[in-house]
Amino acid sequence: VQLQASGGGLVQPGGSLRLSCVASGGILSSDDMGWYRQIPGRERELVAQVTGSGRSNYASFAKGRFSISRDVAQNAVYLQMNSLKSADTAVYYCNVERCNDYGCVLVGSWGQGTLVTVSS
Repeated sequence: VQLQASGGGLVQPGGSLRLSCVASGGILSSDDMGWYRQIPGRERELVAQVTGSGRSNYASFAKGRFSISRDVAQNAVYLQMNSLKSADTAVYYCNVERCNDYGCVLVGSWGQGTLVTVSS
């Protein structure tokens, strides 16, 4: 599964950004889609995830500020980020998680991600 994330940029603290990601190549409607981020010097972490039926979950730092949504028909996932902080500066990636009775695996290629810089 190929993924193309976009929408990053430079924003001032307190500002907003909307990230977009389009997946191609064998995504299933039952797959979960998620946003991850990697802050320099740290491991990649989950930001938010949405199932094919629209249920979502968020990392604690994202709750109340970020909102994930999905367009199943377009194989797209979006992340609306509000009240951004300097600590949100990171490269943001999307990926696809496929689960079965044996567990879950990420099936997408990470790609370049999209850089979000929160700075005044």
